[in-house]
Amino acid sequence: MNQDWPVADLDPVRRLRVLAATIPGGAILAEEVLDAPFDRVWTVAADLEHELPLLVRNIRSIRLRESAGDRLVADVAGYFGLRDRFDVVLRPGWCVMRGSHAVGGMAAIAEGDATRFAFLGGLTVPGSRLLARIGTPVGTGVLRRLRQRVAAR
Repeated sequence: MNQDWPVADLDPVRRLRVLAATIPGGAILAEEVLDAPFDRVWTVAADLEHELPLLVRNIRSIRLRESAGDRLVADVAGYFGLRDRFDVVLRPGWCVMRGSHAVGGMAAIAEGDATRFAFLGGLTVPGSRLLARIGTPVGTGVLRRLRQRVAAR
């Protein structure tokens, strides 16, 4: 195997695609190019406490408890019984959140004056293959709400 394969050279959206492919049982992965600059899109996406509950309908609240650089700990409460502590990595263009039963992520890269944005959601519990089957409407809903929130800024 070639040890020089440039894994680190993958942009954040490509890394999120790879992560989605590794989730047992599958994951929601939605992606599109938004007609807005990277900074405006990422300002909305990275505001986890205020914006993420507006984007992801089954999240009721997120409270950041701890932070050390780009590493955060968040308490997440949902409408369907989700109550979990998530370890979060949040950097410009990259966010991954992992709890005991779920994983989520967002990635963005500039494409000229536009932004390619990807959203990931997956469960790590038995029966999670169903999520991957019904995930397209969930993912497209997140992207639609993100477009609306970005336009409102």
